[in-house]
Amino acid sequence: MTLTRDLPLTPAQSALLFIDVQNFSARREGRQLDALSPEDFETRYGWFFEELQARVIPNMQALQAAARQAGVEVLYTTIESLTLDGRDRSLDFKITGFNIPKGSWDGKVIEEIAPQGDEIVLPKSSSSVFVSTHIDYLLRNLGVRQLAISGLLTDQCVESAIRDACDLGYLVTQVTDACLTHTQERHDNSLSAIKGYCRQATTREVIAELSAAAE
Repeated sequence: MTLTRDLPLTPAQSALLFIDVQNFSARREGRQLDALSPEDFETRYGWFFEELQARVIPNMQALQAAARQAGVEVLYTTIESLTLDGRDRSLDFKITGFNIPKGSWDGKVIEEIAPQGDEIVLPKSSSSVFVSTHIDYLLRNLGVRQLAISGLLTDQCVESAIRDACDLGYLVTQVTDACLTHTQERHDNSLSAIKGYCRQATTREVIAELSAAAE
């Protein structure tokens, strides 16, 4: 038997995970950005938001719809403290200044890909969802072996999740055009660095796999 990462998704053992696609950082009025002047916002985040709105969010919506249609579990994680003052968050988040209080608007998934029904949302207080949530326990209970990952930011929380998931024994598919970070260079560098850990595929390719499996 040849071991390989290059396997199409099998719906019965797959999950789609959206990472940090939340109001805090994916909305102009989010807490991370609302204090910026229009000029600073455009300089630092103009490209990011253009890409997010024009290309990445539509890809996320298409992935979400295809996963639901195929019976694939859809999960979400957002940066959100378990307390109001953020005393439970990681040292790194404290140093960075990230505190999204429990229950706040900033901690919610954006409306365009809002969870439906009883889809699982996991608040996290560290970069990797595998460090500060019980996602590994959940995925194993759900019978998940293959994990498709989409989200923000490519070179930070997405990359951390991919590495940890692979080390824990999951087959990971990174949906390359449904991830984004603040510059094209950072995005491309991250894709190149992480490709040894996971399979990389486009939104179109993942949707085609899920459609074929449903036939």
